[in-house]
Parts: sequence; C-alpha cells; structure tokens
Amino acid sequence: MEPTLVTWALVIWGAITLAPLVLVQLVFLRRPDSPKPKEWLIGKDEDWRDKTHLRSARGMALADCLLHFPLFVLGSAGVLMGASWGYVLFGAAGAIALYINMVLWVTEKEFVYPSRGAFKYFTYYWGFFVYWGALTLAYAALRISGIEI
Repeated sequence: MEPTLVTWALVIWGAITLAPLVLVQLVFLRRPDSPKPKEWLIGKDEDWRDKTHLRSARGMALADCLLHFPLFVLGSAGVLMGASWGYVLFGAAGAIALYINMVLWVTEKEFVYPSRGAFKYFTYYWGFFVYWGALTLAYAALRISGIEI
C-alpha cells in the first residue's frame, strides 16, 4: 500500500495539528501549575474551574503522551512505509483524536468559545482535531479495505 498524496496530506496535517499539543502537554505534565500551559489549555486569564477540571486535563495530557502521540508517530511512519500495520495505528490515532475532541468540543464550548471566538474554536481549538481524526479514521479504514485514494 504505497502512500498517496492523501496519505502525505493527512500525515502533514496531523503533524502540524498535534505538534503544538505535544509541547503544551509536555510542559503541562512537567509544570502543571505554571501559567503558560494553563493559558494555552483553557484561555488567557482563565483558571481551572475546579479540581476535576485540572485532574481531567492532567489525565488527558498523560494519555496523549503515553498513547495518542506514539500511535500517531508510529502510524505515520508505517503509512509512509506503505505497511498495513501503519494504517491500523494511524487510524487508531485518528479515532482517539475524534473521540476525545468530540467530547471536548461539546463540554468545553461554554468556557472556551467565548474567550477564543468562533474561528479559533471551530478550527484549531477543537475543529482541526475532529476533522483530522474523522478523515484519518475513514482513510485508514478505506486503505485497509484495499481502496486506494
């Protein structure tokens, strides 16, 4: 399964979308009380709503670093090598992005949308993760099924 232009586009889009998140999550895990990751994750001059909000952010940061990012990196390498296992891992990374960001898109809208505005909210803050996840999952499923796009 040789990589196509769509493969390259999804890998590049995923790298551009996930790279800043990797940085934020690593800084957050290292220094959860520092102001910069808090500003990046919840908004300028905003504070954690409660301990559950802070703990869920820590849990998601840990899960991203232990599961989501490695799946993306290994999956990207695999699809670029044309390996079927790469598409499985790449699709898994897409499924994780789609799942968690659909949840966040709904649960965080009340808090993030007003501080960031419609454009940022529906593009970078959660939109790109949802769009990329859905397209990556669908693309990986099609490629594993033998359909070349």
